[in-house]
Amino acid sequence: MEKANRVHKRSIFGLKMLVKVLIVVVLVIIGFTIGSKTSFTTESKTTKLSFDNIGELATQEAYATEVNHTEDARELFGIEIPLTKSTHVYSYDVIIKAGFNFEQIKPKVDQDKQLITIEMPEVKILSTEIVEDSLKVYVEDESIFKKITLEDTSEARKTMKENAEKSAIEKGLFKSAKTNAETLLKNFIKENEVYTEYQIEFVYKEK
Repeated sequence: MEKANRVHKRSIFGLKMLVKVLIVVVLVIIGFTIGSKTSFTTESKTTKLSFDNIGELATQEAYATEVNHTEDARELFGIEIPLTKSTHVYSYDVIIKAGFNFEQIKPKVDQDKQLITIEMPEVKILSTEIVEDSLKVYVEDESIFKKITLEDTSEARKTMKENAEKSAIEKGLFKSAKTNAETLLKNFIKENEVYTEYQIEFVYKEK
């Protein structure tokens, strides 16, 4: 009799545990079902275009030939001493590249107006290089009493670069760089079918 009671109690205990397990499973299923229901709505007026990691891009090159005339002589009380003058006259070709830092270009898209506004940084000189093998020497008259030093030559090259940059800018280097950049960016954007019908405007940073 006592053994039967123990078996009966175990059966009741097992039944209760089964019921508890079933309740927990049902609750988990209900909770998962309710928790998995999501409502997501969004309204976007601006889509980001990005030109990151392109770095600097030259959009226009200019070529200039700079002639340098260097003279140096020994003086005594402000008077040039005869036979001490050294004279160098020579020219170099110079290549000047202008363009933009593309990481500073900020495009904004207005989907309602189908308009892309691109904020542009200032156009700038990216590099100025002297073409070393373009050297032409016209006069090389050097006195043993007054030689033209490396420091003189270095300063002359620096001046040649500065003059070449100034001349290129005056002749429209920056204007051409802007025009070419706009054409490049328009073509890049229009390759995406989403923006085929969009108008593109450029706004340049003021100095």
